[in-house]
Amino acid sequence: MKWVTRQYVHVDRTACPWLIKRFIDSKAEFIFVPTEKVADIVKKEKAIAYDAPDAELTHHGDKCSFDAIMERYNVKDPVLAEVAKIVRAADTDKPQIAPEGAGLSAIMTGISMAAKDDHEAIRNATPVYDALYNFCKTNLIRSEHEAEIEKMDKTQVREFLRKNLK
Repeated sequence: MKWVTRQYVHVDRTACPWLIKRFIDSKAEFIFVPTEKVADIVKKEKAIAYDAPDAELTHHGDKCSFDAIMERYNVKDPVLAEVAKIVRAADTDKPQIAPEGAGLSAIMTGISMAAKDDHEAIRNATPVYDALYNFCKTNLIRSEHEAEIEKMDKTQVREFLRKNLK
């Protein structure tokens, strides 16, 4: 499948390709164009638009395109739901949703500005979202096994979490 969005990616437009490649379509191809050309590319390439004007998969209310893609493709993963909160906090300038959002915004700004093009920015952002997913998964494991973890020393906790991440 081909996917199209606005050029000069930042938070939502780096998070969405990661989400799509990891959980929806591993062979997805991404096209980045000026805003006014998105509709033309949708028609010409039979691409799916996201985070662009008049796209189904875009911001709705307080939710961002990442949320819209999760909903549309019925991605039900509690870890991704936590990642989505951080993406939403960073992309909608609502830090109260997740304090990690400010850091994600700063990192994606740095990645986007240093990349030669949007494809490079997406490649460079991918390990960040992989790490964010592991961070969120670790937090969920901690909360689910709080009583067990309280009885462990730091080395045991680390090994327990690493084992459960897999």
